[in-house]
Amino acid sequence: MSDRVYNFSAGPACLPESVLKQAQKDIWNIFDSGIGVLEHSHRNKYFDRITHETEADCRTVGNIPDDMAIFWMQGGATSQCYMVPANFLPEGRTADYFQTGKWANDSINEVHHYGNVHICGSSKDATYNHIPKGDQVKNSDNPAYVQFTSNNTIMGTEFKANPATPGDSFLVADMSSNIYSRPMDFSQYGLVYAGAQKNLGPAGVTLLIGKKSLIDNPVRELPKMMQYGLCAKKEGRYNTPPTFGVYLMGQVFKWILAEGGLTAMAEINREKAAIIYDFIDSQDFFTPHAITEDRSDMNITFKCPSAELDKLFIEQADARGLTTLAGHRAIGGMRASIYNAFPKAGCEALVAFMKDFAHVNAGATA
Repeated sequence: MSDRVYNFSAGPACLPESVLKQAQKDIWNIFDSGIGVLEHSHRNKYFDRITHETEADCRTVGNIPDDMAIFWMQGGATSQCYMVPANFLPEGRTADYFQTGKWANDSINEVHHYGNVHICGSSKDATYNHIPKGDQVKNSDNPAYVQFTSNNTIMGTEFKANPATPGDSFLVADMSSNIYSRPMDFSQYGLVYAGAQKNLGPAGVTLLIGKKSLIDNPVRELPKMMQYGLCAKKEGRYNTPPTFGVYLMGQVFKWILAEGGLTAMAEINREKAAIIYDFIDSQDFFTPHAITEDRSDMNITFKCPSAELDKLFIEQADARGLTTLAGHRAIGGMRASIYNAFPKAGCEALVAFMKDFAHVNAGATA
């Protein structure tokens, strides 16, 4: 790790070191153009190459079918909270939403501007410690679409299977924190969106993957910047895009391919998560937040026996180069985010510290 610490941040999060080193070179001079990537026009031949390579590599990594468009927008995943119903929910119709945490609630709270929202499954009463499933799910009679947040960074829960889509409805997924962490069948979705700053690149760019038949036909007249179809046709360049974000996202796609693709990512991610979960399950000092069957491979949430010990743990971990482990204010405790680029050695180092900390502070729980 040289002079770098282990960065457990939930986002913006760590990036592959090889990608960062390539970016160092390309900031100075990319493609032997004599100009750095930050300085190139989004309309010239060099950025044409970046755009087309990024889209092509994204399609290859995810095995994205040809009937789905790949493009990017600004405004983060938060802007998609209103963009989705604006494009897909006709006035007077209902959309079904899973309520599994803050980011799901942010989406739910925007739907009323365009139509009706129905919460088809919620884990709110259990502090969002699980994914609603089985008889906990009650769809509306005729939803236009069904939306869910595939991985919940704050609570550390993750959907292991896609929800059902009644009638002619389709799936919309906020995949900001687990996209491209494992193989996924994108043909099952009408739209997927993901803020790049967790698994794909830097903050400032949002990846979208959507069925062309849906995004080309918004249910109402919209301003141009809100039209998915137009943004897709213009290759994410209807206006000036976050050029460096697009470039770096493209470099991450190349890194994933070089590492063996999504099958390899899934194996590595399961192995990393198991290092921490196996230790948590082997003792009684640290308590996990999420129930076992719904645990996230990306965000591991846990607590010490007291808030005072949580604070001490975070301070001492930081001093040992295990940084940004503080849990979200909604639940407190700790959160270890171990996205694709996070190294296995960091998980091992965290567990070693957890063992030491529990041994030294075991008497404080008596």
